[in-house]
Amino acid sequence: MTYIAKPKFHHPGLKKNELGYTHRDYEGKISTLCAGCGHDSITASIIEACYELSIEPHRVAKISGIGCSSKTPDYFLGNSHGFNSVHGRMPSVLTGANLANRDLIYLGVSGDGDSASIGFGQFAHSIRRCVNMTYIVENNGVYGLTKGQFSATADRGSKSKKGVTNTDNAIDLVAIALQLGATFVARSFSGDKTQLVPLIAAAIRHKGASFIDVISPCIAFNNHAGSTKSFDYVREHNDAVNRLDVLVGRDPIAVDYAPGTVQVVEQHDGSRVALRKIDADYDPHDRLGAMTFLQKHAAKGQIVTGLLYVDPEAEDLHEHLNTVETPLNTLEADTLCPGSAVLDKINASLR
Repeated sequence: MTYIAKPKFHHPGLKKNELGYTHRDYEGKISTLCAGCGHDSITASIIEACYELSIEPHRVAKISGIGCSSKTPDYFLGNSHGFNSVHGRMPSVLTGANLANRDLIYLGVSGDGDSASIGFGQFAHSIRRCVNMTYIVENNGVYGLTKGQFSATADRGSKSKKGVTNTDNAIDLVAIALQLGATFVARSFSGDKTQLVPLIAAAIRHKGASFIDVISPCIAFNNHAGSTKSFDYVREHNDAVNRLDVLVGRDPIAVDYAPGTVQVVEQHDGSRVALRKIDADYDPHDRLGAMTFLQKHAAKGQIVTGLLYVDPEAEDLHEHLNTVETPLNTLEADTLCPGSAVLDKINASLR
């Protein structure tokens, strides 16, 4: 339960980073997600990345929306700044915070429902404005908090827990991020910590709009149609006075495969997803090439993972707006309001 803090006791033998912090210093409260949820694996990767970068937790602002994914910031960096916004509004809240204080490290955590549906417009504008942030989408293709309806990222032809076939085309957030000008674009799998940790670390160090789409399995909706032991079957044949769920934990799914190869990963429900890790000689500086590469392998049914694109000369929103180096929230009133004479001069210049 998130109201229960983890014990503060640290074993004296725990390894420390350059700041003298251990992994425990980057943890948060106890997760309430289902055992084996891919989102918890992403949390572990964020903790590892921040530990390796020796980031001071109080320099991080973690912002989320609504959904299973948006609960996860409570599970890492307990000593950082945090804001849980309304559904789909995380990008605008993060943008406002970034404009007010450019000195913080901004980490936006969202889900496929939060970013690809109700928050799609906000996602698009935060990316095209090049807000200096690391934007992570924990992508499971369903609305986990509302019993597994298709999200906008669900592939056409895929089947729900109830056996319903999705007839809508999927939104590929990676392709959208590339098109809108994100200067760091990557995709990974929650169970591939070897790949995900350095991607998160690189995204945090990148100046500009960094976007990572992380495929993250939802283990709560893997009961196949026709099973007499499934939740749906029992509910259809039981006259209960209330409705309760008992979710059996699953082991986290982990993979380890070489660059340039395809790994077929079997999910908890028996379905399979084909992951293709980009080649070692792949050029991540070609935006058009990255978009073509994505479409080419999507046609083969493969989900490309790795660093797809990065602009080493990227600029962020503050450079576009030519703001001062001093964080705006620290400016004094006489600086923000220089007086009527200065305002008259500005107005005269516009006539």
